[in-house]
Amino acid sequence: MSVGSRPLVPSRLAPSGLGHGTRRSPTTVLGGYIALTKPRIIELLLITTVPTMILAEGGWPATRLVLITLLGGTLAAGGANAINMYVDRDIDKLMVRTQSRPLVTGLIEPPRALMFAVALQVAAFAVLWSGANFLSACLALSAALFYVFVYTLWLKRTSRQNIVIGGAAGAVPVLVGWAAVQNNVTWAPILLFAVMFAWTPPHFWALAIRHIDDYRAANVPMLPVVAPLTQVLRQMLGYTVVMVVCTIVLIPIASLGWVYGVGASILGALFIFATLALSRNPDPNRAMRLFGYSISYVTLLFGVLTLDVFIRHGF
Repeated sequence: MSVGSRPLVPSRLAPSGLGHGTRRSPTTVLGGYIALTKPRIIELLLITTVPTMILAEGGWPATRLVLITLLGGTLAAGGANAINMYVDRDIDKLMVRTQSRPLVTGLIEPPRALMFAVALQVAAFAVLWSGANFLSACLALSAALFYVFVYTLWLKRTSRQNIVIGGAAGAVPVLVGWAAVQNNVTWAPILLFAVMFAWTPPHFWALAIRHIDDYRAANVPMLPVVAPLTQVLRQMLGYTVVMVVCTIVLIPIASLGWVYGVGASILGALFIFATLALSRNPDPNRAMRLFGYSISYVTLLFGVLTLDVFIRHGF
């Protein structure tokens, strides 16, 4: 069913009379503030941070440092996501998958959401600077600023390359994790950054293929909306190949062993195979299967990286 054949703002946009004097419970409001931070996205970012810290340390870093880095990264990503929701609240009303967000339903007032987001950013910088180091704090802040000003405010509504360039923000947590341990940035974290940078387009475009009507209704020029599907799938495959190559190049750069090498090769081959399968049969359900696998891919890739480090260093 096309977007044009259904109401853009279904009845669920006004749950329980919100905005009409109905009392909001503290628990409901707290849930709204948590939703502003997009916890599922934060979880994915943190999955890449801890293994990178383990790689930087050559084993398990100080637990206090891990917790500080996770807290700072959570606050920074949550603040950036909340600002993204604040800016995008107009188009979120038009997209079915975002119509339950707290700024759309009226659960959270926009000025309060913005103050909350800024407070998270300030807290993130303070936590990372005081608990880790200045470099990690600056990297986390730079990712948030890039996500807000380059992706959300500039590219998202104007460029078909929005998620390609803007995806750099989501790749920065590996740099933050490495910097928290080593207080520098070397080729190993740069390669991990490249892996996540190349991973973002096929991951997100798979979702966009499934929700193409949403982006079209909101006039957001995601590549599947403005380009032929064959071109989208060709680019998805290209980024996937680049991603897999970067994971293999990481082996000598980071002195990784056979556990990571075998794991990365199998996981990468499966990603390429799934992308080729989508190219042969580009239906929305298959696109969502690729989207789901892309999340599992990151989790398993960084999992085998961690296992390899522990085995090689006798942990």
